Amino acid sequence: MTYIRQVDAFTKVPFSGNPAGVCILEEPADETWMQAVAAEMNVAETAFLWPLDSGFSLRWFTPITEVDLCGHATLASAFAIWESGLLSTAESPVFSTRSGELRASWIDNRIVLDFPIEGPEDSIDPAPISKAINVAVVEASRNRFDFLAEVASEAEVRGIVPDLRAIAGLGCRGLIVTAPSDNPEFDFVSRFFAPVVGIDEDPVTGSAHCFLGPWWGQKLEKTEMVGYQASERGGIVGVEIHGDRVYLKGNAVTVFYGQLFG
Repeated sequence: MTYIRQVDAFTKVPFSGNPAGVCILEEPADETWMQAVAAEMNVAETAFLWPLDSGFSLRWFTPITEVDLCGHATLASAFAIWESGLLSTAESPVFSTRSGELRASWIDNRIVLDFPIEGPEDSIDPAPISKAINVAVVEASRNRFDFLAEVASEAEVRGIVPDLRAIAGLGCRGLIVTAPSDNPEFDFVSRFFAPVVGIDEDPVTGSAHCFLGPWWGQKLEKTEMVGYQASERGGIVGVEIHGDRVYLKGNAVTVFYGQLFG
């Protein structure tokens, strides 16, 4: 029998944060089947993991495609491993992924992910982005996955009504829009749009914070920050820079668990 659960990541409260499907398998599964399950779950990402001699293999699928890096579904997978009793919270799961080895730890009642920095690689023309979001872009850059656009204010981030077709045509996995936070509890706010991989707006994006961390760390001269992703569901991501790695911190809660019959 195959079981699946849905875990809300980067939140302590059910029905907020970013929902992820998590399917813990005994052995590798057929790729077509995994994609079909992800389409059926119809959340931003569904994670599939199975044990290796050391750690777990981990793959992530949106409803339409496999992706190379996903933070919230990794956080959800670690939580599912501990919740199911496969490991104790004193043990740190190690994941073998398309983005290399990733680790998770349970520290001070939060999940801490050890991820690669995915910082800015090149400046880019802000004009097409400004047109796609109908907001003036202060500065724009890209990494190997996404474009990042800094705008002047939190109000502008929250008020964006995106042209999703234009964003899909930018030539990137997704678009991060960010600004300094008005709330002293947070250092910055963001939103993330990725229609090209089937996610019009992602509620809380761990991998985007691999870009946001070094971006704001340099500007704010900080190595520890807290970001708020200002989607409809919303979520909080702690960020800590360590050389070429970034620690992403958050909580998770399971909202349902069931058996797959397909």
